[in-house]
Amino acid sequence: MVRLANWCTRRWYLVIGGWLVALIALAGLVVANGTAFTDATELPDSESATAYSLLGSSASADAETGRIVWQTADGTSVTGRATRAEITTLIDDLKNTEGVLQVVSPYTKAGASQINREANTAFATVTVAADADIEPMVDVVDSARSGGLAIEAGGQAFTEQPGASGGTEAIGLIVALVLLLLFFRSFAAAVLPIVTGVAGVGVCLLGVMAVSHVVDLSANSLTMGALIGLGVGIDYALFIVNRHRKALLAGTDVPGAIAQALNTSGRAVVFAGLTVIAALVGMYVIGVGILTGMAFAAAFTVLATVIAANTLLPALLRVLRLKVLSRRQRAEARADTRPPSDQPKLAARWADGVQRHPVLAALASLVVVAALAVPALSLRLGNADASSDPAGSASRAYFELMSEGFGEGADATLLLVGKTPDASSVTAFADMVETLPTVPHVASAVLTSQAGGVSVAALTPTDSAQTQETSDLVHTLRDSVIPDSGVSVYVGGTTATNIDLSDAIMDKLPLYLVLVALLGFLLLVLAFRSLLVPFLGAVTNLATICVGLGVITAVFQFGWGSELLGVGEGAPILYLVPVLIAGVIFGLSMDYQVFLVSSMHEHFHRSGDNRSAVREGLAESAGVIVAAATIMLAVFASFAFSGQRIVSAIGLGMAISVVVDAFVIRLTLMPALMTLIGRATWYYPKPLDAITPRLALENAEPPAPASEPEPVYSYSGNSGTTTGTR
Repeated sequence: MVRLANWCTRRWYLVIGGWLVALIALAGLVVANGTAFTDATELPDSESATAYSLLGSSASADAETGRIVWQTADGTSVTGRATRAEITTLIDDLKNTEGVLQVVSPYTKAGASQINREANTAFATVTVAADADIEPMVDVVDSARSGGLAIEAGGQAFTEQPGASGGTEAIGLIVALVLLLLFFRSFAAAVLPIVTGVAGVGVCLLGVMAVSHVVDLSANSLTMGALIGLGVGIDYALFIVNRHRKALLAGTDVPGAIAQALNTSGRAVVFAGLTVIAALVGMYVIGVGILTGMAFAAAFTVLATVIAANTLLPALLRVLRLKVLSRRQRAEARADTRPPSDQPKLAARWADGVQRHPVLAALASLVVVAALAVPALSLRLGNADASSDPAGSASRAYFELMSEGFGEGADATLLLVGKTPDASSVTAFADMVETLPTVPHVASAVLTSQAGGVSVAALTPTDSAQTQETSDLVHTLRDSVIPDSGVSVYVGGTTATNIDLSDAIMDKLPLYLVLVALLGFLLLVLAFRSLLVPFLGAVTNLATICVGLGVITAVFQFGWGSELLGVGEGAPILYLVPVLIAGVIFGLSMDYQVFLVSSMHEHFHRSGDNRSAVREGLAESAGVIVAAATIMLAVFASFAFSGQRIVSAIGLGMAISVVVDAFVIRLTLMPALMTLIGRATWYYPKPLDAITPRLALENAEPPAPASEPEPVYSYSGNSGTTTGTR
């Protein structure tokens, strides 16, 4: 790391220029070729995938289906001449809109079932190209509204996929900058973590856009990359800048301080970054292609931020020199005077308080963690539908119109696809379809086609797609109703696919969490050559993840305050959310664990006194951990108010997890437990010590600085002008 620091210090112009060239080149590539994101999800081993295969199609078809629903008022008939004339004009305009492949009117024989005369409600089925721009279609619908006719568009084709989260990142960055100013008391030092984080994220996101042409990636990858990258990128740069400033205040020159910062905090950043990347790549065990793509995109973002922190940041530190210090600190550094103590008084008092009452501190921490994590026991995965969208939104208005006319399950249609190679199986399939309306929670079942040895029926549930009743219905059909019919039938459709995805992830989520915990344990063993410290780290990492899952379950599934975030009512948690939260929070927890325990570890090896080492290490690292966690709270919380359910859930879950992890677990529970355990905390068997590779996170040897003479500086202050060398 010293060689890297010295090279970046001497060749600072090449480093900064290289990053600028990379940003410009990638931006040009994206402008020239655009993006090719997809939200198609394949689950090869699921029953719904088998159903699509029998139909000769796939979940990632080139067309999507939506609906235009309308309802008359004041007793006007939905089949009246005036209504038909208005709707016919609307349908003709839609047919002439680019991207529309087909429109089935309820006033034709093919769409006869799309009318409910008693409710004066009808709908047209619209098939559009998967990559079509829906804005012109929505404009056509908006222009057709009249005083006596309520018209709404909805369904899969008219559901906007969340992309970038707008201005939420900017809000988070502004708050982060203010907090960094308060922490560093230097504008230059405060800007550095922001610049480094944005540079790393910018290069990565542009790269993700370019790679989307050759790898299946969701548009959500951009938002996830920005959220994760800004979080860890600012964190990493903060730790390095903080160590660099300490070295300057201790009398080290600028190149030497840069080398020292990278040789200590830079090493820890690389270690912490690799743990985040390993956790994200570990999502491969879940087996969902689109999720794996998002995980790899997020991992690439973390890698870019680690590289930026260890290359771009040292170059910028070289350019800024002593400007990363406040005016008072620069005066102290030039006068070669040191502050009386580098430990904040509040942090020292907190460390003393925890050690005086370790049992009370541990019990209080466990109560807080348990209270926030308990809702996670009721976590239910699924895909929120329009029934939970904010009141007054277009999608919610569409759902209400469809529900009044055709029931809440109108958009939750299940496809029953059967293998019927002979006459007897064709008859058996038809007989089964006739009996389906007697099954609880089935509104209707209609035989749609029987040809080519494949029979298809459309089943409409009584409840919306996101409800537990519809999920139970799918399992009932597969487990009892269909097997009793004697026909080989598979339940498919969008609703069934979402249920299959949720079930698959819930089945593998415990395995993923175990792998994450095991990974954390092994990495901490390498870092600290201890058994109890890694064990406590792994268990508390899981506790932090459970806190995040508990919070999103309470807010987004139970609906406790979800409307305040602008995301509507309670609904199942999208399958992407818990896995992404687990991967990222694991990495951030490891960050704080590494920076906290490495300081304690260093003091223990100097003194051999566990109690003193815990106290000194906590007092020394508390300030930067509090600053980092508070900044992460600002960044992640800004995403919580994005108005997009998935982004909001991940942002809020990470924000609360980071705060609880830093303040409750790392700064309270861990030192309390380590105080109670005593010297045994650092016990490591000699046989294991002999075979364990050595990984130095903190290099005790002072690094040799870059062989670069510092130029003469001139500083003008209130006391006049001072000139010298540095």
